[in-house]
Amino acid sequence: MSGTTSSQRPAGMCLGSGHLVVYGNPAFVSTFGPHCVGMPARETMLGLPAEAFELLDAVLAEGRPLARWIAIGTDQWRLTAMPRLDFESGGAYGVSFHLRRRNDLPVIRPERTLADTRREWLSPPSQ
Repeated sequence: MSGTTSSQRPAGMCLGSGHLVVYGNPAFVSTFGPHCVGMPARETMLGLPAEAFELLDAVLAEGRPLARWIAIGTDQWRLTAMPRLDFESGGAYGVSFHLRRRNDLPVIRPERTLADTRREWLSPPSQ
């Protein structure tokens, strides 16, 4: 895996204890291949170490976000995963995740003001 921009951060979503991949962004598909979508993550995301799948298992079981550094080849990547929660039951049914290379600094946006928000409104509220 290579690249350091947000458009090159693999991200995906999987369902159930088998981590069936149901979505992968373009960076995910480029990294792991289009065949990964629709298949169990453990069978198709072969470049990931066992610790990555242990993290996905823990997020699904505990229903809370987790993150850790993992080694992929000679590179260090931050794997961040968040549970997908059922609206009615509150139970986790899947996991969303993304990978960020250690030297790929997170995007930090400046704090927005009310004036910034008003400029972005397509239809400002009536007053």
